[in-house]
Amino acid sequence: MVGSAVLWPPAAYAAQQSAMPVVGFLSGRSLASDSNLVTVFSQALSEAGYVNGQNVAIEFRWADGQLGRLPELAAQLIERKVAVIFAGAADVGAGALRVAAATVPVVFATGSDPVAAGLVASLNRPGGNLTGVTVITAALWPKRLELLRELVSPTPSLIAFLVNPNNLTAAPAKRELNDAARRIGQDVMLLDASTESEFEPTFATLSEKRASALVVSDDALFTNRREALVALAARHAVPTIYGRREFAAVGGLMSYGASTVDQYYQSGVYVGRILKGAKPADLPFLQPTKFELAINIKTAKALGLAVPSSLLSRADEIIE
Repeated sequence: MVGSAVLWPPAAYAAQQSAMPVVGFLSGRSLASDSNLVTVFSQALSEAGYVNGQNVAIEFRWADGQLGRLPELAAQLIERKVAVIFAGAADVGAGALRVAAATVPVVFATGSDPVAAGLVASLNRPGGNLTGVTVITAALWPKRLELLRELVSPTPSLIAFLVNPNNLTAAPAKRELNDAARRIGQDVMLLDASTESEFEPTFATLSEKRASALVVSDDALFTNRREALVALAARHAVPTIYGRREFAAVGGLMSYGASTVDQYYQSGVYVGRILKGAKPADLPFLQPTKFELAINIKTAKALGLAVPSSLLSRADEIIE
């Protein structure tokens, strides 16, 4: 009886585990970068009645900024026979998501237009096995340019724009920024970086060309390596605006963008609905209504910038 008591509970536990639906969580970033997003995603699942380790299992796959690994990681989740995949790196893993969606429902958070990317038929009626939350980030660049010009005085003669050319949002973002700059007579220069090793040369070019401000695009690589980018901006004394508040939290001057926390919460809600039987084709793409402006006052002072009261009054978060 003693032996039986020792052996059966693990076997019963294993059976329970195998019977649980499995949610695949795929990200181009890292757990260290996104632990708070995992928390809100899990919270949304819990509110839908699914608690990790109790009646659902979440399998995590992190690319840690090595975006070329995303197809391999997606394939691992498909092989694991997950019930649904959540992807937080859709902008660079579009091909892998198309493959995954052939057999597994996919919910993804994206900064690109999923219709233009050919992932879904329309935002209101995705029509296939993919749905999620989209922030069409290219449309945000004129606003970021405006905010940066408002903060930096005198108005910068040349503003640089840093993108990862491997990201689906890069081309439309460049077009939006160029159009916005042309309308207001602002000179801009475009800089590319697809690996961390290119950060230093990129900033060297920025200094050589005498760009006096910088806009950093939304990208998993940049978010993963945000401390390195913020440190370079400080070393070169270049006022910089980013797309996520996490940059301002680690010393970046300013950020403006949709709430990433809200994106991951809404994605968790959709995953919960799919686990209950909803079809991705019937779940319209969600678009954020909450946008956040964060300003790091300490960094502004270090750069010799006086933040206008008009900006302070509009900030959602002021970091001292």
